[in-house]
Order: sequence, then structure tokens, then C-alpha cells
Amino acid sequence: MSSSPSPTATDEISWVLTPLLELPGVLHAVIATGDGLVEGASAGLGRASAERVAAMTATVHASARAFTTAFTDSERPRLAQTVVESDLGYAIVVPAGENTSLAVFTTPDAQLGNVSYQMQVQVAALGRALASPSRRQDDDTARS
Repeated sequence: MSSSPSPTATDEISWVLTPLLELPGVLHAVIATGDGLVEGASAGLGRASAERVAAMTATVHASARAFTTAFTDSERPRLAQTVVESDLGYAIVVPAGENTSLAVFTTPDAQLGNVSYQMQVQVAALGRALASPSRRQDDDTARS
């Protein structure tokens, strides 16, 4: 385990991870860019692990897209989610907007349907929040 501080989500998107990490069986969560950089990660995940997860999230998502293309000949299939099952649990990756993915890791007994649903709820909420214009003070108010 790394002794360096773990990365945390930026203030604008940190709230996306909290409800997911409160679900039974969810151990870790990461928000990653399409090129594999960490946008945010659960506190229990070390920096090195979060960076590996972000890089692998991009790779797994690209591989799943290529795999789907091989079966369907579709040039750019839209993925809903990618799930990797192991004896240690499940890794679930969902698109979270333009060039962003959300990934969680759960225990083997987690309720995957509930986790997947809640991931989609958080992604939709994030999309709405990012689409809303930021509030600015009126110039006259700022000068007072």
C-alpha cells in the first residue's frame, strides 16, 4: 500500500462518489478521463491504485467497444456498461459524459442491479449539474 495521500474528487464532482460508496458491497469508486487520468477516487484507494484503475478503465472501455464492433461491424457502438467478474468481486465501468467514465469495485455478493442503477442515477445527475450554467454575481453587486 502506498504511503502517499489518496486522490480525491474535485469539489465539483466529489458528490458523485459518495452515494455509490454508501451502497452495500461497494468498496471503491473512480472517475476517470477517457485517456486514463484520475478525476476523483474513493478515499480508501491509494494514489497508485487509483491511477492504475483510471488507466485500466480507459483500456477496458476501449477493448469492450472494439469487442462489440468485432461482433456487430458497428463503427462506434455506445456502451452502457462493462462488467468484469472475478473471485474477488465485480468491476463495473459506465460512461459518465464526454470523455469520462465512472468505475466501481464491489464485493462478490453486491447487488449488481442496484449498483448499476445507482451508477446511472449519479451519471445523470452529474450530467445535469455540468450542463447547468455557473452562477455569477452581477457586476454591480460585486462592486458594492
